[in-house]
Amino acid sequence: MKTTLNLNDRVLLQAKELARKQGVTLTSFVEDALRARLMPAARPARGYKFDPPIVRGARPPAVDVADRNELYDFLDRE
Repeated sequence: MKTTLNLNDRVLLQAKELARKQGVTLTSFVEDALRARLMPAARPARGYKFDPPIVRGARPPAVDVADRNELYDFLDRE
């Protein structure tokens, strides 16, 4: 559809320059800009909260998890 717009000279020159640098037509550039502006605003993503269950045991741990070799040996036995 053809339409007439009254644009600020400086804005139009910037749009033409960016369109030329991107290798697209001014029409395509303006359409993309309008689409971007018309899209609904993205909602900020809620942060992920890691909340593992905590189990309290009655005995001390069977292995010192800070000792990698001991931990691997324990896992290999299982």
